[in-house]
Amino acid sequence: MATLTIRDFDDELKAELRVRAAKNGRSMEAEVRAVLRSVLAGPGSQTGLGSRISRRFVDVDDARLPLPDRDEPPRGAEFAE
Repeated sequence: MATLTIRDFDDELKAELRVRAAKNGRSMEAEVRAVLRSVLAGPGSQTGLGSRISRRFVDVDDARLPLPDRDEPPRGAEFAE
């Protein structure tokens, strides 16, 4: 494992990092690692919303809902003035 030293780190940024780390229940060092990991992973490695939803419900056998019979012909939308 490597050690990284950051010089001239802004005090306000450090305070924000401390708050963010506390909210996530991590040390500041662990929070920096998590932030760097998520940023460096980049958008190319993240899956899209549809893929994540599909993966979550892959074990559901038959999630189809019965569709009611259509007795009326389709009609256009009505907009009130």
